[in-house]
Amino acid sequence: MKKLLLSTMKWSISIAVITFVLAALFSITSNMILNEVAWGTGLGVVFIIVLIGIFFDMIGIAATAADEVPFHSMASQKVYGAKQAIKVVRNADRFASFCNDVIGDISGIISGTAAAIVIMQLTLAFRMGQSSLFEYVISVTLTSTIAAITVGGKAIGKSIAIRYSKDIIFQVGKVLQFIEEKFHITLINDKKRKNLSQKRK
Repeated sequence: MKKLLLSTMKWSISIAVITFVLAALFSITSNMILNEVAWGTGLGVVFIIVLIGIFFDMIGIAATAADEVPFHSMASQKVYGAKQAIKVVRNADRFASFCNDVIGDISGIISGTAAAIVIMQLTLAFRMGQSSLFEYVISVTLTSTIAAITVGGKAIGKSIAIRYSKDIIFQVGKVLQFIEEKFHITLINDKKRKNLSQKRK
C-alpha cells in the first residue's frame, strides 16, 4: 500500500512538472505566433490547437481500449512498432493520462487564451464606430464555435478510437520505435518487466 502510494505521488509530481513545462511552451509559442500574424491566421492557429487536443484525446482512449494480445504475435515476428505498442497498452493508464489530461487540457486552456487574442484582433480590425455589442457577439460566437468543435471532435475521436484502437496504437508504436532508434529516447518503459525485476530483488 505504501509502495503504491509513493509510486502514485511520484507520478503525480512528475506529470505536474511536465504539464507546467508543456503549458508554458505552448503558451509562449502560441502567443508569439498570434501577436505576429493577422486575425485570420490566428484563427487558424486556434483551430490547430483544438485539433491537437482532439487528436491526443483519441490516442489516449485508444490506449485504454486496445488489447495487448494481438501485438504479441506481431512482436514475435519482429513487426516494426509491435513491441512499443505492447508498452503503450501495458502503461495505458499513464499514457492516457498524459494524452487526455496533460495535452488535452493544455490544448483546451491555450485555445481559450488564443481565442481571446484573436477576438481582440478582430475587434480592432473591424471596429468602425460599432458599440461593444460587436465585440460581445464576436466573443460569444467564436467561443461557442470552439467549444462545439472541441466537444464534437472528441466525441467522433472516441468512437474512432474504440473501433480502431489496435490500428491507432500500432501506428503510435511505430512512431515510438522511430524516436527510440533515431534519437535514442525511450519514452515508455515496459511495466511488466520492471515489476518482474523488482519481485526478483
